[in-house]
Amino acid sequence: MLSTTVRLTRAAQRSLIGVCKQQPKMLYTTQTPGGVGSSEAWRDFGRRHIAAGVGRLSELVLTDGAGSWVSDVEGNKYLDFTSGIGVVNTGHCHPTVVEAVVKQAKRLSHGQVNVVFHEPMLRLTSRLLQVMPSPDLDTVFYANSGAEAVEGAIKLARHATGKPNIIVFQGSYHGRTIGTMSLTTSKTIYKAGFGPLMPGVFVAPFPYAKQLPRGTKDMNAYCLEQVELLLKQQTDPRETAAVLLEPILGEGGYVVPDKEFMQGLKAICEKHELLFIADEIQAGFGRTGKMFAVEHFDVVPDILVIAKGLASGYPLSGIVSRKELMDKQPPGCMGGTYTGNAVACAAAEATLQVFEDENLLERATRSGEMMRARLSEMQSDSGLIQEVRGLGLMNAIEFDSNKVKPGAAGRVSQHCLQHGMLVLPCSAFDTLRFIPPLNVSENELHLGMTLLESAINAVAKE
Repeated sequence: MLSTTVRLTRAAQRSLIGVCKQQPKMLYTTQTPGGVGSSEAWRDFGRRHIAAGVGRLSELVLTDGAGSWVSDVEGNKYLDFTSGIGVVNTGHCHPTVVEAVVKQAKRLSHGQVNVVFHEPMLRLTSRLLQVMPSPDLDTVFYANSGAEAVEGAIKLARHATGKPNIIVFQGSYHGRTIGTMSLTTSKTIYKAGFGPLMPGVFVAPFPYAKQLPRGTKDMNAYCLEQVELLLKQQTDPRETAAVLLEPILGEGGYVVPDKEFMQGLKAICEKHELLFIADEIQAGFGRTGKMFAVEHFDVVPDILVIAKGLASGYPLSGIVSRKELMDKQPPGCMGGTYTGNAVACAAAEATLQVFEDENLLERATRSGEMMRARLSEMQSDSGLIQEVRGLGLMNAIEFDSNKVKPGAAGRVSQHCLQHGMLVLPCSAFDTLRFIPPLNVSENELHLGMTLLESAINAVAKE
C-alpha cells in the first residue's frame, strides 16, 4: 500500500491506474483530491470492503477532528453534535489527552492484565475511585467496549449471587454481543436474526408514556408494581441475580425517569436481595452535568458500568463494584487480551484531569440549560415537537407523530448534515438527540441550534 502522503506525478498516476486494472483485487490509492484517491474513491472502497451490517449516518470520510469540529477529505468542516455517540466528551483530540497518549505510547503500549499490573492502570484506578458516587464502589475491572463491560457486570452478578436471571427495562440498549443484545429492547434491528439468544432475561416497563398503556396516570407506581409482579409471576427473587438499567434511556430515546422511580427500584432490589446494576455507558462522565447520572437520583448501584466518555475516544470500559462482591470471583475468570490497555488508561487519566481543569460538569449543566431553552422555543414556534427532554448535555426532542410524517427525525438529521452539522436520531419513536462535547462553546451551541431550527422549518414545509 502506498503512503497517503506521497504526491504522484501524472505519469506515475497513469502507470498506477494501469497496475490497478491488471490487479483488480488490490487497491492502490493516494488521497490526492480529485485524483486516484478522491473522496468518492474512498467511499466506494468502503462500500465494497467494510461490512454491510454496519449502519452509519453518512458516508463522510473524516481526516481530522478538533474540539467540536470534524473535517473530511475534501476539507469540509462539520459541527459534531454526536461526539462519536457520547465518546469524546472532552472534544476531539483534546491537547491534554493527546499529550498523555503520545507520552505513554513512547513508554509502554501494552501490559497484558493477566500477566502484570502496569502503572497507567493503577494511576487511573486511583483517580477513578475518587469520582465514584460512593466510596463503597472501590474495585475495578477494565474491559475494551461497553458491551464487554455489561457482559462483565452480568458475570459478576451471577458469581456474587449464585443466581442466573436478569431483569432489564423496555427501551434499553446494552450492546451487540450475543449476551448484551439479549438484554437490549430499544429496537429489534440489534438482535433480529441472531437467535437463539441468552436465556434468563425478563423485561419490565420503563416510565415512558409512549411505552405504557394509555391512560396510565402514575407511571412510577405502575412500573414499580410491574417489577414486583414480574418477581411473582416470571422470575423468582431466589433465581434473580440483578436488575440492570440505564439511569437515562440512551438509544431508547433519552428518557429521564423521576427520582421516585429510581429510589423505588433500588428499594425493591434491597427488599429481594437483587443487585442493582447501573449502565452509565452513555450517561456517565459528565454527560448529564454530574459525573454519573445516578447522582441525580441519590441512589448508589451495586455495580456501575462505564465506557464511552471514560477515555476520550480510546477503547476502554469497565465495571466498578464493591470489593466484597469482586472477591467472590475466582482468579482467571475475568480478563482479556487488550483489557485496560496502557495507552487507553493514560488517555482516561488525562480525561479526568481535563474535567477538573475545565470545570466540565459545571459547563455541561450551564450549556444544557441553554440548549433546552432554545429547543423549547423551537417546540413553541414549530408546533411539531411533542417533548423536549434531557439533563446536562444529554438532550433530545421527540416529534409529534400526529403532526409529522414518519421519519421526521431522520430527515432533520440529514438536512443538518447537508448544512454542516452531525446529529443522530434514536428510539423506535421519532426522536433526535444532541450530545456535543461538554466543552462546546456558547457560539458553537447557538450555531448548532440555528442549524437545527432551519432543518426543522425545512421539514415542516414537506
